[in-house]
Amino acid sequence: MPAEWEEQDGVLLAWPHADSDWREDLPLVEPVFLAIAQVVARFQRVLIVAPQTAPLAERLRRTGVDLGRVSLYPLPTNDTWARDFGPITVFEDGKPLLYDFGFNGWGLKFAAHFDNRITAELDRLGVFGQCRVSVPGLILEGGSIESDGAGTLLTTAQCLLEANRNPHLSRAQLEEKLVELFGVDHVLWLEHGYLAGDDTDSHIDTLARFAPDNTILYVRCDDDRDEHYGALALMEAELRALRTRGGGRFRLLPLPWPKACLGDVGERLPATYANFLVINGAVLVPTYDDPADVEACAVIARAFPGREIVPVDCRALIRQHGSLHCVTMQLPKGVLA
Repeated sequence: MPAEWEEQDGVLLAWPHADSDWREDLPLVEPVFLAIAQVVARFQRVLIVAPQTAPLAERLRRTGVDLGRVSLYPLPTNDTWARDFGPITVFEDGKPLLYDFGFNGWGLKFAAHFDNRITAELDRLGVFGQCRVSVPGLILEGGSIESDGAGTLLTTAQCLLEANRNPHLSRAQLEEKLVELFGVDHVLWLEHGYLAGDDTDSHIDTLARFAPDNTILYVRCDDDRDEHYGALALMEAELRALRTRGGGRFRLLPLPWPKACLGDVGERLPATYANFLVINGAVLVPTYDDPADVEACAVIARAFPGREIVPVDCRALIRQHGSLHCVTMQLPKGVLA
């Protein structure tokens, strides 16, 4: 399984629409998707699935998105979290192989019957050319795993061992599947760490992320009055205890803690700087109109030298309890026809 910072063909998005949970917030959230599409199209292709694509093409054009790098596919969707239902790519004998894992709405929390079909429908439309698509028969979301591209996988026990995903597998059996499917030999589990308002049961991409040279960027809460302080302090201790495949320590880069973001009825929203997206030549960083935004961009720039750092205001995205990485899925080089 490649690392996210390896060369890519494109990025998959699923557009928000009136028949999704975004119904009340479309005027707020669509500009975020337009901004993501505009930035990504500067560097690589953008694939967009949406129930209605004709009016979307015009909105993209008016925003200044390079339509020559955009492909639109009229497909029904439940929601917009492409990270978790899009294809997960590995390389087998040097050729891309796409996994179409089952997606059941993060353990049967939400409807997912359309989203669970997206990878198969894109394959039917010839989007992936000669790439083989495999159905492993497991429930697994892309946001629940991190690969360093060199044999190490990072995940969380709270998500992968949640009862409504793969209850027929023990921890040891599931790890054996991860090793087999992703070609890794070093699986690292985090037992602690969470974000209030997160529906995913602690996806790793909201908490800790790999970067080149055995680096991990992670969320750290420095406010001992905050409800997250204890769990994230335990997670930080776990990260310090982890070892690389070679037995060394990881280079740990803590991300700043933004002030609490609240929803309409005062609920805590999962604002996290760990939910960045790496693409060819750039890193898109979620921001929240917070003084910590600048520091977060600076820390991520240290981890990815030579790439343009592009902040994207994601205050609208977290209203539905996800952020920038959650709504995107990178497609490595060789995947697209």
